[in-house]
Amino acid sequence: MVQNNFAERVIAFNKSLSLDIPLPAGIRVMNPFLEMPQALEVSSAFYRKFYNDNNKRRLILGINPGRFGAGVTGIPFTDTKRLSEKCGLNLDGLHTHEPSSVFVYEVIEACGGVQKFYNDFYINSPSPLGYVKAGPNGKELNYNYYDSKVLQRTVTPFMIDSIRAHIGMGIITDTAYCLGTGKNYDFLKKLNDEHRFFDRLIPLEHPRYVMQYKSKQKQFYIDKYLQALQQPSA
Repeated sequence: MVQNNFAERVIAFNKSLSLDIPLPAGIRVMNPFLEMPQALEVSSAFYRKFYNDNNKRRLILGINPGRFGAGVTGIPFTDTKRLSEKCGLNLDGLHTHEPSSVFVYEVIEACGGVQKFYNDFYINSPSPLGYVKAGPNGKELNYNYYDSKVLQRTVTPFMIDSIRAHIGMGIITDTAYCLGTGKNYDFLKKLNDEHRFFDRLIPLEHPRYVMQYKSKQKQFYIDKYLQALQQPSA
């Protein structure tokens, strides 16, 4: 299919994702589009539903996919519950709950709902593929690209190429948003200072941090997101 709109460009990008390079011991790449049979199908339906146009959008960057959100659905910060209840799409036989997804969809509702939000914003990550590491009991755990300096150095070229690809889909580069005010922002700010992807990079507390440590102040952070997302053009 000709990549003549935002949705088809995202879908083509997802289909092309691959990271076949040596990683530090015990860490493996998590690619939902290869590992989860329905992820490519349901994520493609999502993008064709909300991005079937050539509108210009601002980019929101997370860290990398987690096991219960994009690691299952292929859609950043969207678990199967939010996929069904908020987006009207189902992933049969799988039921996942990710606290970060709960917060993000509360922000989306506060912005006017999924149609309006996704008309204005595109969410992904500097690393659009996730990472997992075996825990003490052998169970795989989420792993962030910055949790290992060796991993971060190894995948930096992949992340640079990915950000450029996101921008090429039809992203407004006056302002982008970084979810995470610590290590993720430090890394992305340094990368942006070097490559000048965006005129402004605005850090916001990561949804997981809000839900885990600041849940009683959740409305404060929703309001903070709203104020940031409504920034006028630079």
